[in-house]
Amino acid sequence: MKKPPVYGVTSVDHALQLAVILQVEGPLTVSEAARRLGVARSSAHRLLSTLVYRDFAAQSEDRSYRAGPVLEIAAKAQSNVGALRTAALGPLRTLVDTLGETANLTIRTGRTVRFIASIECAQALRVGNREGMVFPAHQVSGGQVMLAALSDDELAALYAHAPADGSEELPNLEGLTAELRAVRSSGVAVNVERSERGVVAIGRGVTDPAGATIAAVSVSMPSVRHAPGRVKEIVSALTVEAARISAGVASQGR
Repeated sequence: MKKPPVYGVTSVDHALQLAVILQVEGPLTVSEAARRLGVARSSAHRLLSTLVYRDFAAQSEDRSYRAGPVLEIAAKAQSNVGALRTAALGPLRTLVDTLGETANLTIRTGRTVRFIASIECAQALRVGNREGMVFPAHQVSGGQVMLAALSDDELAALYAHAPADGSEELPNLEGLTAELRAVRSSGVAVNVERSERGVVAIGRGVTDPAGATIAAVSVSMPSVRHAPGRVKEIVSALTVEAARISAGVASQGR
């Protein structure tokens, strides 16, 4: 029988309980959360707001709370994420060795992406390790590659409604759709300081045996080292290593 820790922090325990409820049981309101935990509504609201801030929860239009991107990703088959990471680590290291820039692997859940693998380059001025970080999909190169795999109708449905609490600012759908058509045509997305000032990234899709885009591999660099003349070299390297990752995922599924 498990015993509670001697120096347990009640607020942390309450937040973890709420995260489990959201993942296992589904959406709940502030009042329901307060009742389940035996706390005041104001305390439940603060806990849920913190979970939203850390992407463990998201607020729906009816003001109830549901599992957020972190828990949705955790709900995916862990073997799938593990297979992606295993298949990607070698190619990511090759990208770092070849290009001298940081290389990353991302997956998408809804309107967000999470970096599930990241290998830094050795240069003094470099983009840091992104592993575990969550970004709006439309703001990063890997996210744009994965969004481009959707049809225009699927994209419109994905961005149809903003959270009621105003915690997420949706992109202009017309502009995003036009951008993604270009990404769909080239197979490559370029993020010039869209997600972070001073950072440029170029991404390419990773596919499963059926040809569906399941992840994206990208290279991130300080904007001072980005030049049009480098794009061809980077895209060429990304194409080769994305294919290696896709082949690695396919071989693990046999």
